[in-house]
Amino acid sequence: MPEEVAAKLPEVPAKPLTYDVKREGETAVVKCHGRLVAGLTDGFYKELKEVASSSKVLVLDLEDLTYVDSMGLGTIVRLYAHAKSAGCEFQLLHLGKQLRNLLKMTNLLSTLASAEGHGITVA
Repeated sequence: MPEEVAAKLPEVPAKPLTYDVKREGETAVVKCHGRLVAGLTDGFYKELKEVASSSKVLVLDLEDLTYVDSMGLGTIVRLYAHAKSAGCEFQLLHLGKQLRNLLKMTNLLSTLASAEGHGITVA
């Protein structure tokens, strides 16, 4: 019986992740919109990995990001690690309350903030 009830519940689609990449000299600013969640992270990571490889500074502007799950958090950490190994400075701008709390809970806020000279700007 519980399986039948679960099957009848409508599936709530995730708000799609969209992002715009703007280059200003050797700096790439990525404005993110929507939700950074499982199923939407692979393409995001692959494209931004290439952007980081060809930039001196990669800025993720997260002002319009409404939610990040564990896969999304993992993607941010992977981008940070790739950028650092590629000699690219990595910055996070405009952290929302949910992501800031997630970074604090996982002890990543201090790591990401202290890892780079500019750290994280929280608006």
